[in-house]
Amino acid sequence: MTEPDHEATGVKRLFLLGLGWVFFGLGVLGVFLPVLPTTPFMLLALWCFARSSHRFHHWLLTHRLFGPPLQRWERYKVIPLTAKIVAVGAMSLSMVYVGFFTQAPWIAVVSMGALCLIGAGYILSRPHRLPDGTTP
Repeated sequence: MTEPDHEATGVKRLFLLGLGWVFFGLGVLGVFLPVLPTTPFMLLALWCFARSSHRFHHWLLTHRLFGPPLQRWERYKVIPLTAKIVAVGAMSLSMVYVGFFTQAPWIAVVSMGALCLIGAGYILSRPHRLPDGTTP
């Protein structure tokens, strides 16, 4: 009978903790760089911290700037209407640019289009109001 590998759990935890900080750093950069989104990276950081560090998960959830939208996401899976418009608009503009102004192979354009449609479908399927009917 073999014993469970406790070292792997520690390594996985450290990997997720490090990855969480990388995503957090990218999210902070996204505050200042218009081409880099903030929210997806903060959501990924929150996910990594939830699986690696209760302390940093709580810290990010209660952060003065990033905490409120992350709390709404974690509790209600709410995406504000403006965020939906920006996300779907950016995906659409990216598709137009790649489709018409680059010489990307058709399979890359079709693959990108399929991924954008899946992403847009998911974003648009999430509520944009809180359960009490108010908008975040």
